[in-house]
Amino acid sequence: MRQDKEASSKKRILVIDIISMALLVLLDQVTKIAAVSALKGKESFVLIKGVLELYYLENHGAAFGVLQNARTFFLIVTIFAMAVVFYVLIKTPADKKYLLLRALVVLIGAGAVGNVIDRILFSYVRDFIYFSLIDFPVFNVADIYVTCATICLVLSILLYYKDEHDFDYLSVSRDNKKGRS
Repeated sequence: MRQDKEASSKKRILVIDIISMALLVLLDQVTKIAAVSALKGKESFVLIKGVLELYYLENHGAAFGVLQNARTFFLIVTIFAMAVVFYVLIKTPADKKYLLLRALVVLIGAGAVGNVIDRILFSYVRDFIYFSLIDFPVFNVADIYVTCATICLVLSILLYYKDEHDFDYLSVSRDNKKGRS
């Protein structure tokens, strides 16, 4: 009976994770559509003079312009990343302790999907946010998801999930159940 309840809870949480990811992807795509509509072929729109601008750019590579026109590579990496994302979401316990981890993994997945949609549909990613203060490369909402979530994930692993057994559930070995129940 307890296992049925846990399985049901885990399924419900996984559905919430998937819906959350879909909504985040939708938000990313809506911002990109708005950016194309408002910015493509036009001068940048200054939000904070000398600091922040909206500037439309079609990025055929990765961050900082590396790996230009490597569409197949990006698709393969995204497929692999999404397999890892879903593996982690499926295996992660429904405990409150792992809520932060689930949220960060959902953000990383949403960012990967948001940008791969662009690569599939257009062969480039639509970027439009530019920090002119530090001449940072132009980016988009999906990039924010991935970057912020990855930084938070690293920090949470270093500072919050410190117990050596916090990630035993992710083990693919059969010995996983021997060490902890």
